[in-house]
Amino acid sequence: MSERLPQARTPFTGRVIIILIVVSLLSLGAVLTLMAWSPDLASRDRAGPTPYSRSATGYEGLINMLEAQGRDVSVSRLPRTMETGGRRMVIATLGISGRSLDPDDISGPALIVLPKWNYRANPAKRSWEATSDLASTERVRILLREFDEDADLTREENPGDITTEFGTFSPDFEDEMQVIEAEQLEPLISVPGGVLLGKIPDRELYVLSDPDLLNNFGLSRLENARLGLGILADLSENGSRPIVFDATLHGFEHSTNLLKILLDIPYLGATLIGLATMLLVGWASAVRFGAPERETRAIQAGKRALADNSAGLIAMAGRERRMAPGYLALSRRALSRELGLPRTLSEEEYQALLDRMAEHQGMETSFSKLQAGLSSPASSRDDLRNKARALWRWRKEMTHEQ
Repeated sequence: MSERLPQARTPFTGRVIIILIVVSLLSLGAVLTLMAWSPDLASRDRAGPTPYSRSATGYEGLINMLEAQGRDVSVSRLPRTMETGGRRMVIATLGISGRSLDPDDISGPALIVLPKWNYRANPAKRSWEATSDLASTERVRILLREFDEDADLTREENPGDITTEFGTFSPDFEDEMQVIEAEQLEPLISVPGGVLLGKIPDRELYVLSDPDLLNNFGLSRLENARLGLGILADLSENGSRPIVFDATLHGFEHSTNLLKILLDIPYLGATLIGLATMLLVGWASAVRFGAPERETRAIQAGKRALADNSAGLIAMAGRERRMAPGYLALSRRALSRELGLPRTLSEEEYQALLDRMAEHQGMETSFSKLQAGLSSPASSRDDLRNKARALWRWRKEMTHEQ
């Protein structure tokens, strides 16, 4: 019997331990979930020319107005939005400090809205703009020349009435109207001093020079809203095309990470199975059936251990079958000692005497027959065991042992 260590008292009951484990697992799951979906859960309403912004330079007001008209409007956070194209009209609102846009990455149709304003977010409320002023024309010109290398940008006084194919409007631009001077752009709406809306030749790619026709601040003026909505209706084939606002230019790109993949369909099932397996393995390793046993000796002391070790060595050497003659000699010596037979008997006399004694006692098997089976190596391990067991029983019957 192995010795057992004395039971030590635990400071926690089983119920408390289970509660702690459950709370820990729930906390870990909550942390992993927040880590996976934190970009999607973060607030998108922040100052700047983004589709989610309610600030002066934002475009949420335009989205609300289009939805009120029953238009099919959406905001895309997928990087491939510009590349896929199709029937939908993509609107990309550039920012002064945001990413630039390569025309080769746009399959069209798309409307590019150039920036006009610098802004500073309100530190107390990031969705508000504390101040805003006109951006440098040089900086806006750099963004414009991604679409026309020779294009120039100027700012003019309010033009008064603007005549278009879909009507006459009198927009009121804040401070100055921003226009494009370019020979390669096809003018769709011309104003004194340049182009307000132009088209890149042979492509459904349009450039709007002044954002005050579409941003929240500009839409607060009726004529600006009428002209801006008229432009979108004209470019989208009288409103038949869906409109998609691109949000990736402003850092709202849809993120994919390993945690989100594992915790979302179709991999959620495999994740839950893996977690359940880990819990079962942890439970099995934590549960004890009594006190731990002391470490025992690798090799036990005593006659039985010596016999077991010797048998193991013989088995490892593959010499069991050759043990038959040795076991026969050992049994003969034991019989001579137990029956008190003289040691001077020859082999033949010894065998004949044991056969007569067996016949006298009415035993069915003679010693000669058993000796013949063990005089040579056995054919197999089972054969050796059967013959040795038969001799052992014969010996017990001869000596009247139970």
